[in-house]
Amino acid sequence: MPAWTDQLRFAYQPVVNLTTGAVAALEILARPERGDVLAQAHRSPALDVELAALAVRHASHRETLLPLHVNLFAATAAELPELTALRTAVRATGRRPCEITLDLTGPYTHVPARGLLEAVAGLRADGFRICADGVGDGDVPLRLLGDLAPDVIKLDASLCTDLDARPGRAAVVRTVRQLCDELGGLLAVEGVETERSFAAVRRAGAQLGQGHLFGPPARRPTAEVFVPSQAPSAQAPSAQVAPAPAPSGTPAGPPVAQFVQPAALLPVTASAEEVRSRLTGLPDVSGVLLVDADGVPVRAVDRDRFLLSLSGRYGHALYADRPALRLGDRPRTVGADATAWEVLDVIADGDRDRTGDDVAVVDERGRCVGVVHLADILRALAESRVEEAARLNPLTRLPGSDAVNGEVDRRIAQGRAFAVSWLDVDGFKQVNDGAGFAAGDELIRTVGAALARAASGDAACRVGHIGGDDFLVLTDPDGLDAVAAAVLDVPWSAGGRTVTLSLATVVCPAGAVTGHAEAAAALAPLKKAAKGLAGASWVLSRHGTAQHEVRRGRVAAPAAGPANVPPPPGAATGELPEAATGVPPEAATGVPPEAATGVPPEEMSSRHGREVRTTH
Repeated sequence: MPAWTDQLRFAYQPVVNLTTGAVAALEILARPERGDVLAQAHRSPALDVELAALAVRHASHRETLLPLHVNLFAATAAELPELTALRTAVRATGRRPCEITLDLTGPYTHVPARGLLEAVAGLRADGFRICADGVGDGDVPLRLLGDLAPDVIKLDASLCTDLDARPGRAAVVRTVRQLCDELGGLLAVEGVETERSFAAVRRAGAQLGQGHLFGPPARRPTAEVFVPSQAPSAQAPSAQVAPAPAPSGTPAGPPVAQFVQPAALLPVTASAEEVRSRLTGLPDVSGVLLVDADGVPVRAVDRDRFLLSLSGRYGHALYADRPALRLGDRPRTVGADATAWEVLDVIADGDRDRTGDDVAVVDERGRCVGVVHLADILRALAESRVEEAARLNPLTRLPGSDAVNGEVDRRIAQGRAFAVSWLDVDGFKQVNDGAGFAAGDELIRTVGAALARAASGDAACRVGHIGGDDFLVLTDPDGLDAVAAAVLDVPWSAGGRTVTLSLATVVCPAGAVTGHAEAAAALAPLKKAAKGLAGASWVLSRHGTAQHEVRRGRVAAPAAGPANVPPPPGAATGELPEAATGVPPEAATGVPPEAATGVPPEEMSSRHGREVRTTH
């Protein structure tokens, strides 16, 4: 062993799951007592790998089952992709690569991107997890970050300082969370020092956190940390960061990756006595997974049932020296990309006496990456339902604008084309004044139900009730006709009064807008144009063009008479001349329409119609 290792110590800092409050992993930090070994490691990839290997060996003496985060320079991974010393240490300590997350740190400036990506692909194939560390204050290019698709993106502490007082930084954190959702990774933040910063990073969507609030780096690892209690509204970031919609037929819900806990793993050849020792030595472990050489779960041993079998008459004599495989059950597994609702489906399909068993989480190759506890899943789903109910409009039970806006931003980030529509009731105040607010409420409920039915048949459609008689509809461009038909091609009435609806739509090609606010601004003049038409109306435009198309509705009759002619009787009351006097307009003024304008009435109407169809 080199002499410099005598002056090297290691500290452990917990990586906390901000949803469950549990320690999800431990980051091992090298702490040389003298000299500058870390600077030397930056210049020497072989030394950097040796430091990582020493960290893994050091953790093996601390009797922890927690996964480990081990620091490694990005240049080291690109130059020495085999990481021979680290792989040897992992095998020698009985660890599996899936329990090791490599925190790749900068600088990235002179790192060959192709070499780094190939090295990361090889490490992933062996089971190692990849974390992009120090994002936000380093030099990692966004292009490279997207190509790496890390399992964890860890934001530098400097980006999260005063997050609640700096909306720009909070917006950056939310955007990175959205990127993590798209890439299938988790968002971690460093520098959580106070309860105030904890609440801020939670609101911004962070899922993992490190900092002195939970526990400073210490010589001995800890699984017990301080996590501030939070009201459900502060715990759920879903109001600010809209989760990606689940595929058709798949239940939505929080991703299971938020709830993964370390698993107690033993080889499939382990004896019952070895399992008993593991369970009695770790009282917080609820079971052991027996895995094959590749880390794939073969049997699940539940603590209570296993210890009950051994404590029975002759139980120890019968089972102690025999394979624990006999006392295990078929493991219940879900993929790492599953949702919380899918975990409940797996539990519901099993035996009733195994309802409380842990569920193993596996990667795409079936290797165990952890377990999830039923209690954590139920707690999170209950909180998400409370949050969802709080965001729904009490009249229509539809979400508000936040949900639609978040989904618009997600599609913009994906580079997808979409269409946003604004629907409202014509003359809704007159409906309430004339038919009563109860009739108005019933009309709004019925319109909302029609939109919800239309959306239920289209996985790409989202509907929001933004207040009063205003609704937002988000669809793919080819889904517009079905929504329009659902609300415009049916008769509406309230309190015996006929009612019409107006629909304004802006189609946004991929890359046309940068955010939901820009799309909403484009809707305002279109709504005004739609309200200017008679009957059920629909006006549509493509973003960036100065024209719009009238798809429903007709041009309203001019409200004023010819120039320099006094308004006819009844104009103040909104009555047409013939309604007030029984005399046709030309007879009342003595001037036929074509004499006043020089254009026959039918041509004037035709020209005006073309004008509405081509300009705002």
